[in-house]
Amino acid sequence: MELRSDFQQRAVVIAGEEKWTASPMPGVDRLMLDRIGGEKARATSVVRYAPGSIFPEHVHDEGEEFFVLEGTFSDEHGDFGRGTYVRNPPGSSHSPGSEPGCTIFVKLRQFDPDDATRVVIDTTAAAWSPGLMSGLEVLPLHSFGTEEVALVRWAAGTVFDRHSHPQGEEIFVIEGVFEDEHGRYPAGSWLRNPPGSSHKPFSTEGCLIYVKTGHLPS
Repeated sequence: MELRSDFQQRAVVIAGEEKWTASPMPGVDRLMLDRIGGEKARATSVVRYAPGSIFPEHVHDEGEEFFVLEGTFSDEHGDFGRGTYVRNPPGSSHSPGSEPGCTIFVKLRQFDPDDATRVVIDTTAAAWSPGLMSGLEVLPLHSFGTEEVALVRWAAGTVFDRHSHPQGEEIFVIEGVFEDEHGRYPAGSWLRNPPGSSHKPFSTEGCLIYVKTGHLPS
C-alpha cells in the first residue's frame, strides 16, 4: 500500500476528512496519514485503542515514535498519559494496550539506524523555552543528525516570518488552529511540507503543534 508516499509533494489531511480503518486487532483502529507497505509499513498514523484493547508483542525493526493525545497508553515499560512523548529505538519490542482507552499520534520505521536512544518525556511537566519570536514557546523532544523534533506553543495572534525547509517539515496539530497562506488546520490535522518548500505560518486563535524538520530526503 502506498498513501501520500511521494515526499517531494506537499501532503495535507484536515481533521475529520479521513475515515478510521480497523487494524488486525479488535478494538484498535487507525487513521492513516502516510504509508508505504502492508502491515509492516513505514507509516504515520493516528491510532485509537478502545478501553481494554491490547496488541500482541512485536518488534520495531526500524523504530517507533509516538505522542499520547488522549487517555493512557501502556506496555511492560510503564503507563504513558496524555502529553507523553516516547521513542522506542530500532530493535526494541513491547506488548502495548490501554485499559481506559487512548489515542496516539505514531510514526513507524522512520529512524536513522544509528539513532538508538530511548526517549520518554512527560511534556505536561517539562520546562518550555522562549521561541524565536514573541508569542512562541518551544519544548525540544529529540535531535539526531539533521532531524529535530519539538512541540511549539503559539499564542493567539502570533505570526512567524516566511522561512524555507531545506529537508522538509512535518506538523501535527494537537490543540487549537494552525494556519499559513495555504490553509487553516484545526486540531487533529496533519501536514507535510517537502524539501525546499517555504511558508509564512501564523495562528489567529493560538495552537499547540508537534513539529519535525530535517528528516525528508531532498
